[in-house]
Amino acid sequence: MVAHGDPHCPFCVGHEQRTPPEVLAYREGGAPNQGGWRLRVVPNKFPALRVEGDFKRQGEGIYDKMSGIGAHEVIIETPDHVVHQSELPEIRIEDIYWAYRDRILDLRKDRRLRFILLFKNHGTAGGSTVEHTHTQLIALPVVPKRVQEEIDGAKRYYDFKERCICCDIAHQELATGHRVVLETDHFVAFCPYAPRFPFETWILPLRHRSHFEESDAAEIRNLAWVQRAILRKIDKVLEHPPYNWMVHSAPVQEPAMPHFHWHIEIIPRLTRVAGFEWGSGFYINPTPPEEAAKFLRDAGLG
Repeated sequence: MVAHGDPHCPFCVGHEQRTPPEVLAYREGGAPNQGGWRLRVVPNKFPALRVEGDFKRQGEGIYDKMSGIGAHEVIIETPDHVVHQSELPEIRIEDIYWAYRDRILDLRKDRRLRFILLFKNHGTAGGSTVEHTHTQLIALPVVPKRVQEEIDGAKRYYDFKERCICCDIAHQELATGHRVVLETDHFVAFCPYAPRFPFETWILPLRHRSHFEESDAAEIRNLAWVQRAILRKIDKVLEHPPYNWMVHSAPVQEPAMPHFHWHIEIIPRLTRVAGFEWGSGFYINPTPPEEAAKFLRDAGLG
């Protein structure tokens, strides 16, 4: 494969010295921090959090503050500057998911780190500041409030029903089919009921697992196909929109949770969050999920 580069891009082949030293790389050849790689993981040059230092938490009146202990890494998904994730071969997307898993398994050995978020910003409106396709990983010393609320809500449902809410959602969506985009032996992709954003799409494993990093080889291989298929459908229907996607997984220091189910949320950036949404917590979505799912279902993968 010929990798097309950009002289100004720090992630391109030949510019390895513009990034901090790699912490992981999958290579066809070459030495660390040199060419020959097909995927690299490096610390973010301008990190939100750093591994180095002591974890300190203290009060300041009624407020709490803590030191910025954590990790902030960049997964550079391909040496080719002009290729987007949806255009990568399936085997290369599988590489990306193995890299996510490898980094989580390594970082969770640091008992200070409690939650690891994987997310992708694609396009300027999606918050990306570097065109070269990449994902970010941020490891935090706390479980974010929004994540804890999601876990607590799932626990309340489990305590009442004695079932996982995401398992029930998967069964219901597959039974009705109105909001399903595609299904495989391992995953269902669907537009959720009452979505916040037009064409919001979730990828949900059919086998209950609370932690993404516990996925097996068959699931990761199939997830690569599903992820590629969904992104290609979104690109075709919406003409290559900016988007964000996030992996929702359980806190890394917690054991397996019967009530929480890891999943991926993909959010095309077609509308703006403005005063009403910030002030009320409600979202105005002009496209019913049933219509969005049909558009995506009917789109080919070519």
